[in-house]
Amino acid sequence: MKRYLPFLILGFTITLWAQENAEVDDLKYLEDQFYLGITYNLILNKPDGVTQGNFSYGLEGGFIKDIPLNSRRNFGIGVGLGYAYNTYYTNLFVNETVSGLEYTVLDSDVSYKRNKLDTHVIEMPIEFRWRTSTPSVYKFWRVYAGMKLGYIVGSRSKFVSNSAKISFNNSDIRNFRYGIMLNFGYSTFNVHAYYALSNLFNDGVSTVEGDSIEFRPLRIGIIFYIL
Repeated sequence: MKRYLPFLILGFTITLWAQENAEVDDLKYLEDQFYLGITYNLILNKPDGVTQGNFSYGLEGGFIKDIPLNSRRNFGIGVGLGYAYNTYYTNLFVNETVSGLEYTVLDSDVSYKRNKLDTHVIEMPIEFRWRTSTPSVYKFWRVYAGMKLGYIVGSRSKFVSNSAKISFNNSDIRNFRYGIMLNFGYSTFNVHAYYALSNLFNDGVSTVEGDSIEFRPLRIGIIFYIL
């Protein structure tokens, strides 16, 4: 028995070392996540007479890198990169003229099928993250708040009626975007809200009536986090 004792001690030591390393590895867990979201896009600061119609929606997705700030790793910062597609259906008709784009508020008696503006945006969310997660618990409460930067890489105005179809790139859209956001919920399903601090249009854009167009999008929906 004595000749086996050194091997038993060695095996016990290796087991303790492995357990300690596993615990250390567990303490180094990260909440790196892919995300997917769908929103309803409200427009605030509309000029007089402008109304929304149909279902103005948004789709977004991307990846967020988690940077823990404490030893429990339940508080940290998230920095991500993603893509978003947003649509805005209104009665604000845009027409191309020799002198530039012209904006007219359509009367309620004007018949048309669709009148929308859509944008394609490269986005960078920056979040302060609090959660109740642990290395072994994958369903937890979270509150992520911060800001989102974006750059519009494509924007198009489209009008469709029974007699006409007009579609063109809208050069009056402000490319650089920024706003504040809040995501909170439990497990995979979470509420998402984003409010733009920058106008959707460039400065100086107005309707033919002289009303300044200073759309501020407010997006409310759900976001899914996938580890």
